[in-house]
Amino acid sequence: MDLLRWLFDAQLVIGDQVVLWREVLGNLFGLASALGGMRRRVWAWPVGILGNVLLFTVFLGAVFGTPNPVNLLGQAGRQLMFIAVSVYGWYRWRQSKHAGGAAVTPRWASGRERALLVVALVGGTAVLTPIFSALGSYEPVWADAWIFMGSLLATYGMAKGWVEFWLIWVAVDIVGVPLLLSAGYYASAIMYLFYGAFTLAGFFVWARARRRERADDTGVFTPEAPVRS
Repeated sequence: MDLLRWLFDAQLVIGDQVVLWREVLGNLFGLASALGGMRRRVWAWPVGILGNVLLFTVFLGAVFGTPNPVNLLGQAGRQLMFIAVSVYGWYRWRQSKHAGGAAVTPRWASGRERALLVVALVGGTAVLTPIFSALGSYEPVWADAWIFMGSLLATYGMAKGWVEFWLIWVAVDIVGVPLLLSAGYYASAIMYLFYGAFTLAGFFVWARARRRERADDTGVFTPEAPVRS
């Protein structure tokens, strides 16, 4: 109990800014999960869930009485979404591993799947913006909705093994950094900057892995173009 109380209350003071250690630790768990995802390790999913639980309490600042009394409903809600989708991804990767193969085999999404991702991202943002606004989320609300939808689609894409899921994370980070800075969540904003570079690197790692595995299957290395349908 003492450890939980410390974890909930511990703060890092930098100048006139107060940063919760929960925010720092939650983002570090998220970074470890992203690293595990890049290397296609099953443990990436449960580690990510730990970070999601911590960050859920951080982004409901007004509810949990933190030094930063700002509610980012999209950010908080996406932690719950992460947990649900991560359970699916964890199961899917473990199932593949137990079948004797790799946890996941990267592949390019089809043209139809890409179109659905774009429609879901834009359409979902449009639908969620007035809902989050009515619930009192932080302005600009569309950015919060964009982050929520992008995170949902990126996590689902990771579970499916789509190489493009890394690029969705880049789109999330581009919007997320200025939103988090304006809301006073500085630790998360800094981590988002780092995530942006990291996820771009992850895209190239998975793309190379896809080319390499395709060469292993065919016996001839040929650069692969994205699948179209």
